Amino acid sequence: MPLQAEHVKNAAAPQAPPSRRAALLIPLLLFAGVLVFLAVGLTLNPREVPSPLIGKPVPEFALPPVKGRTLGLSRADLKDEVSLVNVFASWCVACREEHPILLRLQREGHVPIHGLNYKDRPGDAARWLDALGDPYTRTGADLDGRAAIDWGVYGVPETFLVDRDGRIVYKHIGPITPKLLEGELRPPIAGLRGDSASAKGASDSRPGGSR
Repeated sequence: MPLQAEHVKNAAAPQAPPSRRAALLIPLLLFAGVLVFLAVGLTLNPREVPSPLIGKPVPEFALPPVKGRTLGLSRADLKDEVSLVNVFASWCVACREEHPILLRLQREGHVPIHGLNYKDRPGDAARWLDALGDPYTRTGADLDGRAAIDWGVYGVPETFLVDRDGRIVYKHIGPITPKLLEGELRPPIAGLRGDSASAKGASDSRPGGSR
């Protein structure tokens, strides 16, 4: 009988053992996990990623100065005063956008700014600073990017605020904007300095401010 024969055929069909079925499911589950991880990552703003170095000492590093400068940058240089460390490169478009703000801070003189030059050609970095102005007290030429890795740098520009004990207390990913300078950067600088100098600098830099 055809129906009986078909029933016998189906009943006799081999079934994959459970261990084999599990082995086939593992790659599919891993692939699904990767997709979920990527989907979540795309929803995150990289500028809001917390730094594991906040509250910790500046990493150990020592860099020679950018070509044409005399003062290099090391961990030992970031103690005994509140300072900013700005990661920059001549090939970075956003670095050019924030550069006038760094020059403004340098002119105010409330906090020294040190530059960590990331994976730049020595001649390019020197020409860039000569053309746009040099806001940095010290510069460190991180030619291979190893120091930036130790600092937990995601890209350029990035800016770190370091206290008198050589600890990183603030990190900003991306260019410093006027809004960020007044709202997020000046208050902690003034707090760490223990005076109102940075806040006064904000009012002096506005039209009508005291000179």
